[in-house]
Amino acid sequence: MKEVVLHVYDVTNSDSEKTNNTILQINRIFKDRIGLGGIFHSAVQVYGEEEWSFGFCENGSGVFSCPVGKNPMYTYRERIVLGETECGIAAVNRILRELGREWQGQSYDLLSRNCNHFCDVLCERLGVPKLPGWVNRFANAGDTAVVVAENTAVKFRQAKTEIVNASRVAYRFMAGLASKNQASPESPGNNQNRGSPTFQGAWFKNIISAGAKPSSSESAPSHSQDADDGTPLRRQSSTEQSTQL
Repeated sequence: MKEVVLHVYDVTNSDSEKTNNTILQINRIFKDRIGLGGIFHSAVQVYGEEEWSFGFCENGSGVFSCPVGKNPMYTYRERIVLGETECGIAAVNRILRELGREWQGQSYDLLSRNCNHFCDVLCERLGVPKLPGWVNRFANAGDTAVVVAENTAVKFRQAKTEIVNASRVAYRFMAGLASKNQASPESPGNNQNRGSPTFQGAWFKNIISAGAKPSSSESAPSHSQDADDGTPLRRQSSTEQSTQL
């Protein structure tokens, strides 16, 4: 059994002293006072006096090592004992070689593939608990925000497509009604309104708002009913109703 230690740094590698001081202030407030998290770099130590981490480079592996607590790019903060690994030194070296091939420097991403993500994977391979949540919480929150934004955009596009498709279906439905109206037999008194857009629109509106109300008898309504009832649906014969509905 060999102890596995996490070394945590404040990220102060900016050329601007003002920016570095701002990050230190953020970490003091959000980590030290609130316990939420901050902007941190991490590295894992197991066997020997070297710590292992991951960073960006243009060519080759992004996995690198440096003396424990001596990374010159950042400000050292603290050490956290994560547990003990059952892996021997030969197994640890093999794991590091494998990760060196898998974690190329150009694959580095601040939100989804940074040094803290690498340390999580290394700890998992070593069989010890992963990093405390506060170490990488800001990156995880940013990554979640990106995913939510992308999913929202996808859902919006899907909704837009569904609306367009529904409109096309409604258009075809209305066009089919118009075609059937023109092909069906005309009864006296209906010639002037049968194919007009006003009639079609009124009929479709009645279907949506009130539903198609069946007639109370099997026989066709009389001309006196046509004069009293202005609803176009009532002016259709029973044969026409069965054809269109």
